[in-house]
Amino acid sequence: MSKKEISKAVINRLPRYYRYLGDLLEKDVVRISSKELSEKMKVTASQIRQDLNNFGGFGQQGYGYNVEYLHSEIGKILGLDRKYKVIIIGAGNLGQALANYTDFARRGFQIVAIFDIDPKIIGTKIRDIEVQPLEQMEEYIKDNDIDIAALTVPKTSAPLLAADLVSWGIKGIWNFAPTDLHLPSDVTVENVHLAESLMKLSYRLSVKENLKKKEG
Repeated sequence: MSKKEISKAVINRLPRYYRYLGDLLEKDVVRISSKELSEKMKVTASQIRQDLNNFGGFGQQGYGYNVEYLHSEIGKILGLDRKYKVIIIGAGNLGQALANYTDFARRGFQIVAIFDIDPKIIGTKIRDIEVQPLEQMEEYIKDNDIDIAALTVPKTSAPLLAADLVSWGIKGIWNFAPTDLHLPSDVTVENVHLAESLMKLSYRLSVKENLKKKEG
């Protein structure tokens, strides 16, 4: 694999390639050309070739791409050839939805524990995982080699919790709290700001609506 720095735009497209190739595998498709893949994904064939060339190409002239092989290789690039232990902090509606999403386990992300501060929730089970009190989280992390912590807590709680997680050895944080986390450079944070995503959708709808008004 090339050691050059890969652009964020390319990295953002990799999970989409992986998903489409997975769909093709389920349909028993053996090989596909960049043109055929581009038609399915609505990305130009040139863009697909450029993206994959960052990692070695994977295609053969006159043949295209072997779907199973390319799916496997992109999985390796995304780190999906290993298993991750994940904890969820916050067992509210969002935390419960994440815990109940079965596809994570299929991708190698095993949710092993859930923590909360609400006495009414502590002790209940979500998909056979008992919600534990937040006070037990430090010991659990140190005893179980946790890879990723998902934060589904209010934004006022997130920075302090994130700092604690880092001090206990967590290197990956999946942040659903509507705030930016400022953490050491060796900690990887993926922010999922749902409200911002909805605002982007609102903007696009607004643009289309304004265009219709101008055309009308």
